[in-house]
Amino acid sequence: MSIPPNPRPPGSSGSGASHYERLEILPTASTDELRQAFRRLSKRYHPDTTSLPASQAAEAFRLLQQAYGVLSDPSSRRRYDALLLGPAAAAATPPVAAPLRSGASLEAPRAVGVRRALSGGEWFALLLMGMALVLSLVLAIGVAWARGTELVRSPSWWPDTAVAGAAAPPLTALEPPPAQPPAPLPGLPAAETPL
Repeated sequence: MSIPPNPRPPGSSGSGASHYERLEILPTASTDELRQAFRRLSKRYHPDTTSLPASQAAEAFRLLQQAYGVLSDPSSRRRYDALLLGPAAAAATPPVAAPLRSGASLEAPRAVGVRRALSGGEWFALLLMGMALVLSLVLAIGVAWARGTELVRSPSWWPDTAVAGAAAPPLTALEPPPAQPPAPLPGLPAAETPL
């Protein structure tokens, strides 16, 4: 479908427009067709990208989101289709959800994520990032090897005796150094220390 030169907001022909009319699709449309129609129309009616007045664009975009929210969820779409067909068709359709047991709670509706395939540019960006990672690792190892740096080095806080295999001294043997008397300040006579 091509974008008309003067876009008309969905449902502007009347407030009774169905969600299918708002999204400009047939009731038999697949989920991919539904998603593509929503993306196309959201670009057309988004308040930042349209030539419509701001209030009209905001209302049109809100109606699009509402229509997509109902039609993207399979159970709410079945209920909506049953409402469109009338009470006789609603009685003939099977129930959407099983009745709640006593003590069961209703869960809040979850947001429906839109999954799509990665575009060529996104695959190219992933390829470039992977190549940059590999190149940086090879470069770091090459520079370390050229400098003669050990590739595997024990941390500086390890005692040397533990590396050589000897037992480390017990913790009780480690004592703080003896306290030193403070050095005299320059220009003042030295204080006498008692013996």
